[in-house]
Amino acid sequence: MKHIPIETVALKHVPEINEAWIQNVISNVPSILGLGDVILRDKERQQPKAGRLDILLQDLDTDKRYEVEIQLGKTDESHIIRTIEYWDLERKRYPQYEHCAVIVAEDITSRFMNVISLFNGFIPLIAIQITAIKSEDGIGLIFTKVLDEMALGLIDEDEESSPPANREYWLDKGTKKTVELVDKQLKLIQNFAPEYDLKYNKYYIGLAKDGIANNFVSFRPKKQWVNSEVRLTKDEALSSEIEEAGIDVEYLSKWGKYRLKLRPGDIEKNPELLEKIFTQAYAASQ
Repeated sequence: MKHIPIETVALKHVPEINEAWIQNVISNVPSILGLGDVILRDKERQQPKAGRLDILLQDLDTDKRYEVEIQLGKTDESHIIRTIEYWDLERKRYPQYEHCAVIVAEDITSRFMNVISLFNGFIPLIAIQITAIKSEDGIGLIFTKVLDEMALGLIDEDEESSPPANREYWLDKGTKKTVELVDKQLKLIQNFAPEYDLKYNKYYIGLAKDGIANNFVSFRPKKQWVNSEVRLTKDEALSSEIEEAGIDVEYLSKWGKYRLKLRPGDIEKNPELLEKIFTQAYAASQ
């Protein structure tokens, strides 16, 4: 295989290119940022008593909105403040949506990565770095996510805050059939992690190895079904596979989890798929 040298360029020093040019590239192909199946909602969006938001994107599945600010060259204080300000204005104007601030820049320095990291977890924020590659036909852009939105932990995942319970508690809260659905999923998990067992808590049923919790999957039996929450980064191909299998699924972006609503018969119909999902979550937790 022949190695082909590539030439990277600093966009700030290319006279024909400005932020508007990059806006147009992203606006024409919003998925280029790697934020999932998103569409363009607005460009140069006027903010009340402020400036203009570069780009507003929206996830087709979850209606989550991304407030995107672009900067050539290095990130600076005003860029960070402006990005957070526009995110805050949009979430207050449209509280029915989930919102996330997105900083896009050529050079996201380690100093500002540290500053941004201080906000992450309190302010949902993603940092994306641009790499520009020059060729005979023009300039191509590569967008690399260098800081992802932090998945917030649920209080009921804090073992010290979750009072202990037992199987009888969940038989009463759910039903014998839905608790048995949890047992069947445990058997799938034990195919690749035989040392894990169920750990009964007041708010959910988790997993533990030698008494130490690792809730890469957790369960909440209801009267008619069980909600199985799987810690995994969203994957469009996997999401489609789950939906095509007829499983009721939603992705909880705020928590970084798939929620599978499993009813009697779902596990028997899809044991390989479910074990595959659980295996991926287990690997990601290690």
